[in-house]
Amino acid sequence: MAISSGNTRRRHRTPPLAAWVILILFISLVICLAVIVNLSRQPNTPSHETDNSAGGSVLDNSVPDIHAEKPETVSGKSDVTVIATGGTIAGISSGDTDFTSYTPGIKRIDDMIDEISDIRKLANITTQQFANQNSGSVTTQNLYDLSVAVDRALETADAVVVTCGTDIMEEIAYFLDLTVQSPKPVVVTGSMKPWNVIGSDAPLNLYNAIKVAASNKTYKCGTVVVLNEEIHAAREVTKSNAVREDTFATPMLGMLGYVDDGNVSLYRIPTRAAKSDEDWATPFDLSKIKASDIPRVDIVVSYQGASGELITAAVKAGARGIVTMGTGNGGLTDSLIAARNQALKQGILVAATTRTGSGTLYSEDRDGSGLISADNLNAYHARIALQLSLAYSSDYKTIQKWFDQYIRIEY
Repeated sequence: MAISSGNTRRRHRTPPLAAWVILILFISLVICLAVIVNLSRQPNTPSHETDNSAGGSVLDNSVPDIHAEKPETVSGKSDVTVIATGGTIAGISSGDTDFTSYTPGIKRIDDMIDEISDIRKLANITTQQFANQNSGSVTTQNLYDLSVAVDRALETADAVVVTCGTDIMEEIAYFLDLTVQSPKPVVVTGSMKPWNVIGSDAPLNLYNAIKVAASNKTYKCGTVVVLNEEIHAAREVTKSNAVREDTFATPMLGMLGYVDDGNVSLYRIPTRAAKSDEDWATPFDLSKIKASDIPRVDIVVSYQGASGELITAAVKAGARGIVTMGTGNGGLTDSLIAARNQALKQGILVAATTRTGSGTLYSEDRDGSGLISADNLNAYHARIALQLSLAYSSDYKTIQKWFDQYIRIEY
């Protein structure tokens, strides 16, 4: 009797399992309702919005909404104009395995487009046969006319693709980058193998260049170079190998993105893309000058025992600017330094770069004597920049300001 009574009391102290389940469900429901109510009361404020409630501000580290400024196309496809200038991409070899013995600038752009299956599915394509020549023979007048043709095409087209030889492609692309006044996409492409050899990169590069242009993803990025399924900024790209298809590279900073399968993928954009529409274009509007206004600028390389006569000869030949390609951090021989200083006294502007292939050089003198800080440009890009600057001004301070604002373009 006593045992029976004790067992009965223990059963009353232990709630049934169903009661525990009901209690847990009830508590969970209350917690969920509390969370929902709390979230509904919070203001929908972006995390980067400035907070002035305490008299201070929160630093805005958000990425500018570049794509919001891209123009919308009326049809489902972009209007892309391809301007052809020749080069290896238009070259024909005597045999399908003669990769280096060929004649550049043979095929016309209309024929090249017609030979690529489905390329017209990418965009509404129009073409201009601007020239058909080796890039090594391109003159300053040619560059001037090409840039004018690109800006004119962009008055109606959504984007422009320029085909050219790869030997001086980086100079052609950077000239366009600094002078084209429209923020619409400009894509430069070429190839390392002629059109008709086995495994040629020419058709694929042209196809991908049109794909990138039609995507509109490089709007306000300036001119870009597309080869080997890679996208590079014209300002930094350089040719790094004489024969390899992966020759174009961007030292230190790396490519902007790549093209593969059906995708155009950008993983970084030039800081220039963050500029406002009013500040985006450079001062180098070619409608304000003639091609003959673009002066001679020579490049002088420093090496063991390099003579200052190299600079003296360039000045005597009519150079209004000199780009020095120094060792290490822009170093020059004593003879070159003496000749450079003499040139500076004569009003010749000098931009310092390094022959190492990468690295930022800052100005040694910003007091007006004429030594320009070329930042991290290589000598070939710095020459284009100095040529264009001297076409619009001979004032050191003005040109250094342009280099800082439109050529350095740091964020």
